[in-house]
Amino acid sequence: MNVLSFLWHLLSKEYWCLAVWEPILLLQFPMEDPDAASAPLHATTSGSDDDHSRGISSAVSHALGPEPSPATASETAVSSVVPHAVIQSIQCARCSQILRSPLRLPCGNSICRSCLPPIYQRTGITYPANEERKHGFLCYWGKADACSGEHCLGDCGVDVLLSRLADVFEEVLAVDRGDGSSEGASTVTWKTSRGEPEVTTQCESIGTDLLKGVYCLVKEGRFDYDASEVHYSVGDLAADSSTQRSYTKLKNAVRNELDCQVCYSLILDPLTTPCGHTFCRDCVTMVMDHSDLCPVCRRKLNLSLTSRRKPSNLRISAILEALFPEQLEMRKDNTSDVDDAAAADDEQTLPLFVNSLSFPTMPTFLHIFEPRYRIMMRRVMETRGKKFGMVMYNRGSRPQPGLGRSEFMQYGTVLMVDRYELLPDGRSLVIATGVSRFKVSSSEVVDGYHVGRVQRVEDVPITEEERIESLETSVTMEAPPAASADPADTPIEVLPTLQLFQLAIDFIDEQRRKGVAWLHPRVLMAYGDAPTDPALFPWWLASVYPLWEDDKYSLLATTSVRDRLKIVARWVKKSRSRECRPSAHLLPCATVSGSWSIILIALDGGLHVVHTVYHVGLHFLRKYSCIREFSPGAGTKSGLGDITVNIIQIRRARQRGAAGGRRDTNLGAVGAEIPAEREDEPGGIDVDIAPGEIG
Repeated sequence: MNVLSFLWHLLSKEYWCLAVWEPILLLQFPMEDPDAASAPLHATTSGSDDDHSRGISSAVSHALGPEPSPATASETAVSSVVPHAVIQSIQCARCSQILRSPLRLPCGNSICRSCLPPIYQRTGITYPANEERKHGFLCYWGKADACSGEHCLGDCGVDVLLSRLADVFEEVLAVDRGDGSSEGASTVTWKTSRGEPEVTTQCESIGTDLLKGVYCLVKEGRFDYDASEVHYSVGDLAADSSTQRSYTKLKNAVRNELDCQVCYSLILDPLTTPCGHTFCRDCVTMVMDHSDLCPVCRRKLNLSLTSRRKPSNLRISAILEALFPEQLEMRKDNTSDVDDAAAADDEQTLPLFVNSLSFPTMPTFLHIFEPRYRIMMRRVMETRGKKFGMVMYNRGSRPQPGLGRSEFMQYGTVLMVDRYELLPDGRSLVIATGVSRFKVSSSEVVDGYHVGRVQRVEDVPITEEERIESLETSVTMEAPPAASADPADTPIEVLPTLQLFQLAIDFIDEQRRKGVAWLHPRVLMAYGDAPTDPALFPWWLASVYPLWEDDKYSLLATTSVRDRLKIVARWVKKSRSRECRPSAHLLPCATVSGSWSIILIALDGGLHVVHTVYHVGLHFLRKYSCIREFSPGAGTKSGLGDITVNIIQIRRARQRGAAGGRRDTNLGAVGAEIPAEREDEPGGIDVDIAPGEIG
């Protein structure tokens, strides 16, 4: 026991440690001052114990690396830890205290709920008509480039992840830092203006743990958010080790909270959803391609596909950069290839079906029989997304930007296959739903069908939508009340968005009371009733309303709900003023055939060209199975003869149905028997009909 006690006594003596380490340190890192080099590190002077400690601290710091320059705002030996930079990530910019119930703002900043600016009633905005969007406030960061200045209260909510991180900081760092005047305590000095022209210098004692000391100062509101020229004066070596231990403990505790709940990796480019959960930006984009529900709480996300233009969560980004810079860089390097693939979300390659118009959220019914489109659909079904593009035929050979006089129009709709039924003879029946819109930038022909390089067409953010409405309707708000009393006499451009929507809804009710064929229950069975959401209504009306496709095509290029409702309102006004009189017999379009060819049907004493088919066109093909195919490539005489025969056969079939005292109104099933394709004539037939009768 005496021997062990003696060894322990030697190990505990500071001069023993110095005797061992002094030669090694001096050989590796010789002192620049020759006088200092000649003096022993443990020279006996006044305050020798403190001098010894500082000497060891200086030598060890030199061994770890060069001391940070004053520009780094830190004199601590732990050069990688800047305490105020770490704590500032959870510090409120208004009250300079730790964030309490942090609210995320649309511009990416965060503040305490109690620090929210004064709230006022917003005017000139009718869409979206949510109660929480009627109130707003002016943002403190309104002059910044990423901030619009005004925020809607409905766009702000509790930041779930930031709230949890604030709790973690509290658990790790919120301890009694003791008496700051104790021996060996460190101090922090900084400059601040506190909103005044005069800059003052502040100095506080923060104990031996720099990280905990600064946290306590912030918690007490004694360390300003806008502090500059921050310097630390380290008391002894214990301050370095204490700070490093707290830093490591904080990193380990925080790391468990910073995994994305979609990819289960460190969050990269954090984006916070309206419900308050934070994910990688690319993960949000991927989720929104398949669902509009939050992956965590399953609440509906009112996010458009403009997530790439939304600002990142600045506080979460600051925490990641302060605590995990190396891991963040590795994550970026590892996902560089994925980012290139994600960028293809805006610029991607799609097989193109050149036929007719399709619209987002609306179903499209296809009968594929042309060999080139059989190949295309087979390849589409082998892909994971099962997507292809539908573009309208360019009948007038109008020049398209970047495409010239292409066979198809520039804007189209991405369709996702919902049902695919392959028939024994190789044909197929397809039901697909519109997902999004695109613009074709270039194209090429592969195995007979077009493959296009496309860019996604996205709507402007809701905030921009509201700004446009407020700007355009301000004219009527300043006008006398009598000038805007009757919406029918008010220019469409200055009508509120909700009033434009109501104008179209009233028109639908009027037409339903008249019993028009395009609102037949069989039509509504396929496309649904009129949506109550103004964002979806234009797509629905364009799918069922009997109007020329060239007029409907303009919807695909719009980037706001208000612009689409203006187009719909013009249709309504033209119909009511008889400038546009759609035939009661011309019914909604959907596609049964897979190639472009036409049939001319006598309507209202004239000939109307119809190009796309409703899915119950199978019933039409069965009912009028004697109709001959008409191919644009055939001779003119033969083509006109086919048209004449078609018209005669249709009229005879109607007369037979009327003589029998009844009409065949049975809905043909999608899987019904279809007459075999004629081998002696190329192509097929595209018929634009109602889900029932014609006439």
